[in-house]
Amino acid sequence: MIVASAAASLLCGYELLRSTANTLFVTAYGRHALPAIIALTIVGVSLVTYGYGRLLSWLGPRRTLHASTVLAMLTMLACYAAIRLDPVGSKPVTGLLYIFKESYIVLLIEQCWSFINSKLTRKAAKVLNGVICGIASIGAVSGGLLLRYLSERWGTLQMVPLAALGTLPTLFLVEWMYRRYGEPRGADSTLPADKAAAAQHRHDEDPLSLRLFRRERLLLLLILLVATKECMGSLVDLGFQYELKQQFADAADKQNAYSGTFFAWINGIAMGFQLVLTPLLLTFVRTRWVHVSIPAIHLALLTNFVLRPSLVSASLALMAFKIIDYSVFRAAKELLYVPLSFDARYRAKELIDVLGNRASKGLTSLSITALQSLGVAFAAGSFALGGLVGAGVWLVLAFPLTASEHTESAARPATGADAGTGAAS
Repeated sequence: MIVASAAASLLCGYELLRSTANTLFVTAYGRHALPAIIALTIVGVSLVTYGYGRLLSWLGPRRTLHASTVLAMLTMLACYAAIRLDPVGSKPVTGLLYIFKESYIVLLIEQCWSFINSKLTRKAAKVLNGVICGIASIGAVSGGLLLRYLSERWGTLQMVPLAALGTLPTLFLVEWMYRRYGEPRGADSTLPADKAAAAQHRHDEDPLSLRLFRRERLLLLLILLVATKECMGSLVDLGFQYELKQQFADAADKQNAYSGTFFAWINGIAMGFQLVLTPLLLTFVRTRWVHVSIPAIHLALLTNFVLRPSLVSASLALMAFKIIDYSVFRAAKELLYVPLSFDARYRAKELIDVLGNRASKGLTSLSITALQSLGVAFAAGSFALGGLVGAGVWLVLAFPLTASEHTESAARPATGADAGTGAAS
């Protein structure tokens, strides 16, 4: 309940910032600049991920989560002040804000999930992961509704400091969480002095535990899956943004209000899935078939988007992607991390779910930008077709990811050399 409430606070702030950053950037540079700015997120997320690895080595899990949350809030307030003081001259700040919102939320949320994966068994996680997502979604729905009702009344820019305010309770909830339940298993502070010193040396040389990817096939499959999923999602999102801008041309506040309502519906439906459908699926359906069915659903909806491009078909495709990602896919994916070592849960996981997640979106947009510079014109249907291909690759990857040696019946606790600083679940 505590960690889910902390995630709810983070998601409330994020929902206020996500659509706001999109609207501010598109207003400043136009929708055709979206692929370029998404491509630049590769730089931002790479710096954030590397910085996280260093902070984790210096401060440990508890203080790193505190420090990264405070830095996120200060960045929001600094961007707000710059844009408000000089709306014309600070146009590049809207790009910085866009890159920032793509980077910070995954870093903070994944730290919460790393803590959860360190405290729950796989059996408990099957029941509770969906519930945790559901409680967190209350914050996301609240943020979307606040955006809907306040954007036109207060103005889009005022949502930025409101996002920082929505994030503030996370600091107190995280402190309560660590005071009550202690450090995650396998953290350096829980090890004997000699092992802690050896772990610190490894972390100084390899802050993101890249060595684990050479030994753990599961981690390689996970980063490929996450990259494919995000490439597909970014294409669907671009198609949605194109249709949205076309529908509400020259009406930034109405566009922002529609976007806030849209994401509030997504989070509301996802919450129902998280509280009811996800625990039932993970308890009674094999993990393999859960993972395989997800891209199959996307294939059907993206086919509809390709054949009938419109704001409605784009909304349906993006809505399905977000709802399933926030509920069933998230809970099912986190199960795979539970038996792994501390380094896999806290370091390799951030590389997969932060850098792999956002960098894949950036590379997708970089490719689109390169093609646009060569004179290739894109319509919403073009992005839908690319998403359709991505869903097909996702479906292929789902089978080896959930092969018998990687499912719950064959999950191997990380021990010995593989464990790094970890301990068996």
